[in-house]
Amino acid sequence: MKIDVGKVAKLANLPLTSSEEKKYSEQLTKILDYMEQLNQVDTSDVGATYNISPNSNVMRPDVVGESLTQEEATSNAPNTKDGFIVTDSVSKQDV
Repeated sequence: MKIDVGKVAKLANLPLTSSEEKKYSEQLTKILDYMEQLNQVDTSDVGATYNISPNSNVMRPDVVGESLTQEEATSNAPNTKDGFIVTDSVSKQDV
């Protein structure tokens, strides 16, 4: 299969020298020839591949369990207010 690289380059607004056109034309022809070879391979007995990983769901189940109370969760915080941990603003910038 032959592609007019000069025309494609013009449509893509790519300035190519004649040596670049020749080089890319040869490379593109090789790629398209290889793709044509791949198209000739019989894949009728090959199933579709949607995911190459054998894992389907690696997350743990979402089960409600015991957790810390609000008081336990904030007990080691250096600064709390109304049951919440108080921190400096993460977007605070030095002026």
